[in-house]
Amino acid sequence: MEHVTATLIVSLSGLSAPTLSDAADLATELDSRLVPASWLLPPRPRDGRHLPDAPVIRWLRGRVRVGDALVLHGFDHTVDPIGRWATSPVAGMGRRAEFASLPCHEATLRLIAATRTMDELGLPSEVFAPPRWLASAGTLVALRRRGFRVCADSVGVRLLDAGADGGRLLRGRVLDVSGGRGGGLGPRSRVLRGGRARGLGAARAVGTDHAADLEADKAKAHRTPAGSLVGAATRVARRGGLVRIAATASDLRRPASRAALMDAVDAALAAGALPATYRSPEPSPTPAPITGAGAPPPRG
Repeated sequence: MEHVTATLIVSLSGLSAPTLSDAADLATELDSRLVPASWLLPPRPRDGRHLPDAPVIRWLRGRVRVGDALVLHGFDHTVDPIGRWATSPVAGMGRRAEFASLPCHEATLRLIAATRTMDELGLPSEVFAPPRWLASAGTLVALRRRGFRVCADSVGVRLLDAGADGGRLLRGRVLDVSGGRGGGLGPRSRVLRGGRARGLGAARAVGTDHAADLEADKAKAHRTPAGSLVGAATRVARRGGLVRIAATASDLRRPASRAALMDAVDAALAAGALPATYRSPEPSPTPAPITGAGAPPPRG
């Protein structure tokens, strides 16, 4: 049987000025492992506007230059978004699933506006990830017509320019650090009660040196959200699948979530996964070294 090499893609959304230093620290950790990141950026964030010389935008341009991917993350994430989708609930998601039910025409209009905004920021991208990873059939058609090469959705990564039959799908569900498959690690997570989850999620027992207690804590750790995330990443990688680890910038401020993210990355790499991005989801067997651009740009 032919061996299939697993792929690892790490993405982060919700990047903003207050979370830039956390994102930069994450980028440094990933750089040390030769793992590029995919940064999901909405053209219209909650405050309504990106400035070309903003620290976040300048930092992202530097990250793209060293091999990371910039992913167009929907279009309008403002508090009062425009368009009928804002009041049309889809799969219980409401307006947060912006492209989940759009017809081709409306999706096209939003993509035109989105790409124009990203071009003005100096961050052009042919890669798209819809909010909540939900894209309608009309959105997929619009993406192909607008020249997008990749769409990352809840099912997998769609190579839109691969062949004349509508593209090719690399199957792989999202392992979300915040929640969903792989487990969530919200503020009330108790994953660190026994110490940081390490390796395959095993927690160190506190106040005991009995082997039986250590084994019990190890088994319990696998039932925590962190253990589930790491375990899922390991299983997919061992099967030669596509490991998609996703986090939001707010996750990086919670020690449990950040630890689980990096543990899942390390577990996937240890299981043989090769790093990639949503821009190039089929990795080269010998990834090129990543030069440091993790530090945020100076302010001013």
